[in-house]
Amino acid sequence: AYQHLDEIKPPRAQKALGEHYELAQLSKVLATIKLDCELGFTTEDARLGELYTPEAYEMCKKLEFKSLLNKFPDMQSQAPKAAQVHVVFDMKEADKLFAKAVKADVISLALESKEVETDKDVEEEALGQMSLFDMWNISDTEPETTSVLQLNCVALAFDEENTYVIQIHGRKDSDHIKEKIADLLNHARGKVAFLNVKAALKVLDIPENSMIWDTGIAAYLLNPLKNSYDYDDLARDYLGETVPSRADLLGKSAGKLDDEGRTKRQMTILAEEARICRQSIAPLQAALTETEMYDLYRNIEMPLVYSLDRMEKEGIRVEAQELEEYGARLAGQIEVLEKTIYEMTGETFNINSPKQLGEILFEKMNLPGGKKTKTGYSTAADVLEKLAPDVPVIARILEYRQLTKLKSTYADGLAAFIGPDGRIHGTFNQTITATGRISSTEPNLQNIPVRMELGREIRKVFVPKDGCVFVDADYSQIELRVLAHMSGDRGLIDAYRQAQDIHAITASQVFHIPLEEVTPLQRRNAKAVNFGIVYGISAFGLSEDLSISRQEALQYIESYYATYPGIKTFLDGQVEYAKENGYVSTIYGRRRPVPELKSSNFMQRNFGERIAMNSPIQGTAADIMKIAMIRVDRRLRAEGLQARIILQVHDELLIETPVAEQEIVQKLLQEEMEAAADLAVTLEVDVNVGNSWFETK
Repeated sequence: AYQHLDEIKPPRAQKALGEHYELAQLSKVLATIKLDCELGFTTEDARLGELYTPEAYEMCKKLEFKSLLNKFPDMQSQAPKAAQVHVVFDMKEADKLFAKAVKADVISLALESKEVETDKDVEEEALGQMSLFDMWNISDTEPETTSVLQLNCVALAFDEENTYVIQIHGRKDSDHIKEKIADLLNHARGKVAFLNVKAALKVLDIPENSMIWDTGIAAYLLNPLKNSYDYDDLARDYLGETVPSRADLLGKSAGKLDDEGRTKRQMTILAEEARICRQSIAPLQAALTETEMYDLYRNIEMPLVYSLDRMEKEGIRVEAQELEEYGARLAGQIEVLEKTIYEMTGETFNINSPKQLGEILFEKMNLPGGKKTKTGYSTAADVLEKLAPDVPVIARILEYRQLTKLKSTYADGLAAFIGPDGRIHGTFNQTITATGRISSTEPNLQNIPVRMELGREIRKVFVPKDGCVFVDADYSQIELRVLAHMSGDRGLIDAYRQAQDIHAITASQVFHIPLEEVTPLQRRNAKAVNFGIVYGISAFGLSEDLSISRQEALQYIESYYATYPGIKTFLDGQVEYAKENGYVSTIYGRRRPVPELKSSNFMQRNFGERIAMNSPIQGTAADIMKIAMIRVDRRLRAEGLQARIILQVHDELLIETPVAEQEIVQKLLQEEMEAAADLAVTLEVDVNVGNSWFETK
């Protein structure tokens, strides 16, 4: 090439080679693999050898390389390290163990239960004596039988050397062991640990006192960013041990086991859970005390376990027929939308296929803004929403998506969770969110859509039982009120103390106009800024929300901070504190680690700053709601009322109340929720009554 420079095209390449030929030669030398180096070892010395060693297993466990652990078959059957496991079949021997355990300083229990069908006629008298935790699980799917949750196996640990696994046979043994555990829990001299108290409450009647420990919740408070708080996580993080997890012992390899082999592994799991929970209490308590979260654990999280358990057992009534009709109505609207979209595009295609939809919109219709990815054009909501105002078919597609999600997730999805009693008994989780908020699963009742009218209508199927109404109590702007308190900004505090429209007051002050002259648009913009600030919104984010220029959004934010300078100082201070200490805290001491601030990625660091600003506010609001739930639950029961909390959604409590108790419960909710925290501004609660969840809003 160098000898034929005149023939090289384009001219730029000709010039580069002519002026930098030496660099081209050097690049070739550098890119050529050198084969004649003097090496200090042979290829035989470089052979890998055995990778799947005990040391490698421990390293993979510590680093949480979970998919690699399946490659360690020999490690999966490890016996418990620090205790001898004794399998007990005789109930008299079990009685002696419980008698010894009562005197121990620290006790731990691990349970395995199963649903057992029994004949209704034979068991009718026994069922009449059943306690609430058994009754809630009754299934009426078969008219001749009923399902009872029965203990199958119990592991008990009360000393360093031994763990006992009590094998239970039949209903009689199960009832006997339940009685022994109840006696143990009521008379134990020391602490009693469970990995998950709420799960155990489904089988046992566990007293609410300071001797009961939930090691999973304690571990969650110390690190709310983890995905799980199982016994193997506790062993790794607080005991310095590596033990096989449930997945290790009952994963793919367990499929090859016979019944005896599988039972042995299940007993190993229970034994390890009991041993590790017992040994973890001391380091967990020390860590909670050191991080000043022991009071949060003992006074908020542990009482909440029992309130949530009662809420789950109560459940919420659902009109199955109305839900089915709602689904049919959605199906009809979806079908109409499908035909409309096909007519507007001139094509019949799979609207749910991003690939096909992208080709129709950005190739056939030549719409602007097409972003091509490896799998085709992006049809994400943010891409389509920008086109919707100018392209009518996009608005139909977005509506189609909303309706299909409503149908699959709610109209069809909720039906699968309705129990034989006509109620949904969802699960409320304490150890999922990093901020401390309660989450809802199976199903997610906290994500019922409220922005679109048709979505809100699904709340009509949630109704109280006969003779009752729903009383709904909702904190008003709790996060903004928390921000006012935590920032100490006099302007925001005074705005709340004026007891007027906070968004209108903010608009008046930010835009420098009299309060009575604030337009609906200015109020809407001020509201977006008010709530956006809580989440560390950027000028770009605000401009997207309000459909204004980035410069205009920046001016809004700067004017807001000029109006409320204490807020800017507080939020900046939170970011600096997080950078220095690695975490931020709520006013109740809940910590949220912010490792994102140390990331080498700019976007991650930016995200970390928003977390540092928002977590203390959102976390404090979550703590206040938890305190409110505990107060309301305790007072309802203390006053002998039949009303019960049946649902918690973010800042809202839903109570199922006999009509005769309606006025008492309304007053009680107002008093207890407003008194849940003593802030610089008053907490305000909106209370509404209705014959469905829809009517209360």
